[in-house]
Amino acid sequence: MTCGFTLDHYRELLAAARDGGYRFATFDTPPAPGDLLLRHDVDLSLDAALRMAELEADAGATATYFLMTESVFYNLASAEGVVALARLRELGHRVGLHAVYPTATLDDRFDPVVAWHNPDPEYMTAPVAGATNVMQEGWFDPPTYRSDSNQRWRFGCPHEELRAGAFPWLQLLTHPEIWVYPGSTMGETMRAMLDAERERRLEQLAEDRIDLT
Repeated sequence: MTCGFTLDHYRELLAAARDGGYRFATFDTPPAPGDLLLRHDVDLSLDAALRMAELEADAGATATYFLMTESVFYNLASAEGVVALARLRELGHRVGLHAVYPTATLDDRFDPVVAWHNPDPEYMTAPVAGATNVMQEGWFDPPTYRSDSNQRWRFGCPHEELRAGAFPWLQLLTHPEIWVYPGSTMGETMRAMLDAERERRLEQLAEDRIDLT
């Protein structure tokens, strides 16, 4: 097994979790022993989120996708955003708010669960009125949390620990664009994402009757 940030290895992580006896859980209630909370902060790409969501559904996994209303990279009110929201629900996943502090305005597009974008320590774990903060006490504990932020596992890839059932429960944060686009570093991966985005934007321009000659 190669611990690369690829969709193939993500599928292996899900299989390792099943081998370890974990069940896929959501943020409706505090985690119980044996729960695996799959969390995705969608910072940059709805397309990447949908590709990961399709893989999870095919593997029988349920995840929570945290989407932004203040993103400079995508627009949930656009046709693309509306379709993405509907498809995530159709695949059986939950949708939370990836909020930018201090605003955490929930509407009917979201389940009552919030993950702050690039949070600072002074508010990261504080309760949020009317919602669950995924980093608050009861849902977050450093020994039972792993994140792929900036394409680095701070404590190593968790697949062996998942297979061994070593975590009493785990909140696993992954960012879809890191796994969908190729690159051995965050910089390479982001440039691959931008290359793919350029092609998609050219197609959208053509669909909007823009003369590209």
